[in-house]
Amino acid sequence: MSATEWFQARLRSGEKSKVPVASEGAAKGASKSAPKPSARSTAERLQATLRKADEALSPRALRRVLADLQAVIDPRVSEVEGGRRAHAIADAYRAATPEERRDYWALMSEHFAADAQKLETARNQHQAAVGTPDEGQAELRLRRALVSPRMRLLQRFAVEPEGMRFLVDLRAELLPCLKADKRLLALDAELEHLFSTWFDVAFLELRRIDWDSPASLIEKLIRYEAVHDIKSWSDVKNRLDDSDRRCYGFFHPRLPNEPLIFVEVALVDRISDGITPLLDEAAVPVLPARATTAIFYSISNTQNGLRGVSFGDSLIKRVVETLQDELPRLKTFATLSPIPGFRTWLAKNVVDLLPRLDEKREAELGRLVGSLPPTAERLLAAADSAATFDAKSPLRQWLMQAAAEYLGRALVDGTPADPVARFHLGNGARVERLNWAGDPSPKGHKQSYGLMVNYLYDLKRLDKHRTWLADGKVAVSGDIESLYFKKG
Repeated sequence: MSATEWFQARLRSGEKSKVPVASEGAAKGASKSAPKPSARSTAERLQATLRKADEALSPRALRRVLADLQAVIDPRVSEVEGGRRAHAIADAYRAATPEERRDYWALMSEHFAADAQKLETARNQHQAAVGTPDEGQAELRLRRALVSPRMRLLQRFAVEPEGMRFLVDLRAELLPCLKADKRLLALDAELEHLFSTWFDVAFLELRRIDWDSPASLIEKLIRYEAVHDIKSWSDVKNRLDDSDRRCYGFFHPRLPNEPLIFVEVALVDRISDGITPLLDEAAVPVLPARATTAIFYSISNTQNGLRGVSFGDSLIKRVVETLQDELPRLKTFATLSPIPGFRTWLAKNVVDLLPRLDEKREAELGRLVGSLPPTAERLLAAADSAATFDAKSPLRQWLMQAAAEYLGRALVDGTPADPVARFHLGNGARVERLNWAGDPSPKGHKQSYGLMVNYLYDLKRLDKHRTWLADGKVAVSGDIESLYFKKG
């Protein structure tokens, strides 16, 4: 079968990843409804004789699973034997129903905590030893007391070759259940802590993905692409083209053919203002030797189970270094990014923005929407026709101002309200330019009335911008700042 036939067959089949994915910090796809937690704790159920209606495993089965879990960390067995036992539990877990799997999580959360008495003693001894010659020894005892049996249990699961894959998938299933059952938070926290170590960027390999990569890897690119859907085999070939396109991903040695995150790059001669030309398969490519600008137009995290483990910052840095080595003429590194939260934010905040209009703009908008002063309801209704606004439209200018406010001033707990802005600004980028009709697709209109934004990675100012953000100030260009509404 040729590459063309293979991709056409895959795309016609509509196959999707079993693991929901996220893009530039924003989740894609709805998870299946999470199993409801049991009213009784596992401690109560283990002492019972009969199973209640809201419980999956019977008390007898629950005791058997607990015994199997405890056998994994039996101090009398080797790490290899512990790994073998964990592998057997993983096989049983995979065969279990979602409700039964939740009982596995509950057991790991509620019965493998650090010994509370030993922990309290170690803390008291450390506090008493601070400033004395015994402080180091006391700290060592405290660290040992903090290592829970749960951590050792999870480490044993990772012994087997497929163990890392098992744990990442387990956490992906676990995450949607945390809100309804706080008893599972301990297991989640332990997994996130281990993943932050196991998936540290020091252990990740940056690899280029191109048309000559294994077909199974390119298939995963199609599955996981979360910003701009890949529509055909020629589309993906265009994105992996050797001339003016690049794609790079981070890989872990225990998940060798699974990109953890990947970025798609266009080599161009100026900062791009719209996604359509970048995805146009018929566009004349820019010769790499003449390209001056690298546009990161799609960044996709592929593993929901690694939520909270950050390697996007390092990915961009490594890609920039790689591109600079290959193409020394590249001087500008920027994104062309969606603004996924803008429309929702505007609907909630439009009333607060109206008093900040000057008299002239208020009158212009009022005449257009048939209400003086303009009302929030009429403005939002009119904005729904954003695709038809010309360059001089007061409604278009008002939407641009509102988007600038959202990206540059809307903070939640000191961080940008928009998830994609949070990702790039947290990496030290600045809000450079807003692009009207940057994404004319239905998805783009639904998210942000078609607006897109460029974040600029000024390599000499990344640390400075991070410092500003830590102090509650967003780095923006003069063009963005000029769009702000007057202070209310």
